Amino acid sequence: MRFGRHHPRVDEVGPARALELARDGALLLDVREPDEWRAGHIRGSVHVPLGALDPTGIPRDVPVVAVCRSGNRSGTAAAALAAHGYDVVNLAGGVTAWQRAGLALVTDDGEPGWVR
Repeated sequence: MRFGRHHPRVDEVGPARALELARDGALLLDVREPDEWRAGHIRGSVHVPLGALDPTGIPRDVPVVAVCRSGNRSGTAAAALAAHGYDVVNLAGGVTAWQRAGLALVTDDGEPGWVR
């Protein structure tokens, strides 16, 4: 996916709101690198590294919460998806904020995860 210079403004949400959205059916889209994902991710999230993001592979029938480590890469992903008509928000502070809020991260094996 190419990321141009001009993107629509995307709203940011905190961890509590992201959790609510996920419970209501939103897709948590983690755009971090594979080693970051393996170290720990939000249970139920979908992993698509930013460099491999293709809107045709992302469902359009549910809202999307873009996630990364700090909110920067996911902000880029969210803006690009918004430019393609997606209902998308960015997780402010990323999985770092998620974990600081006391919310769990897991590994692929279901073990406790951590932010890398």
